[in-house]
Amino acid sequence: MDLRIRGKKALITGADSGIGWHSAQELLHEGVTVFVTDREASSLARSAAALEAPEGQLFHHAADITRREEITELGEAVQEEIGDIDILIHAAGITGAQGLFHEIDDEGWVDTLSTDLLGAVRITREFLPALRRGQWGRLIFLASEDAVQPYDDELPYCASKAGVLALAKGLSRTYAREGLLVNAVSPAFIHTPMTDAMMDKRSAQLGVDREQAIRSFLDEERPHLALKRRGEPEEVAAVIAFLCSDRASFITGSNYRVDGGSVATV
Repeated sequence: MDLRIRGKKALITGADSGIGWHSAQELLHEGVTVFVTDREASSLARSAAALEAPEGQLFHHAADITRREEITELGEAVQEEIGDIDILIHAAGITGAQGLFHEIDDEGWVDTLSTDLLGAVRITREFLPALRRGQWGRLIFLASEDAVQPYDDELPYCASKAGVLALAKGLSRTYAREGLLVNAVSPAFIHTPMTDAMMDKRSAQLGVDREQAIRSFLDEERPHLALKRRGEPEEVAAVIAFLCSDRASFITGSNYRVDGGSVATV
């Protein structure tokens, strides 16, 4: 399917691995000029080099989304290299503080909220003027199943992602008539470095290998995930690319769940 976005320009945060990286690859295949960013410069450079990109179609610049000055520098770098963007995919985030509610202090909450919720606010504030100027724009936030189905051992993350859904819905109402469509995508248990780390920790705790840890996690912690496997990042990236496209011109304010059935409700 031709997504009819050849020649558009996109910025993707959290793009050195996982869903962000695969989203960059999808858009590059569609003829989009892509600017990728993540926190660590060396890791970002390696990941960018691994993307299949025609010359002059891919750019990168490292930035920490918890630091206002680095986001400003990112904005300047994007403007210098590709000008106003048409598409913003915000995939950067962390698992954050984990444990039961009474085990997590203020610092754990602040660190998680600063990255996962306020990071979305900061990056949107920086690039919203460009998206509005174009009179055609796509803004996609990565949320999570946790936003609507919270788990008791990661409430800061759950609350942050619920905030991201509210942010997406509010922005969609404000800017729809300017041609800016805002949506969220909510994955569940995707094969990424983040879930690799979770499963490695679980395997160490249980004294089993990673595959056994995954099977026990699905049985005990994600019983509603009907497909009984981790999703692949390219399965999420395909939905993101569609929402970025001209084929999705009547979709805004929506939350697309790519969760293998993990959320138990309708």
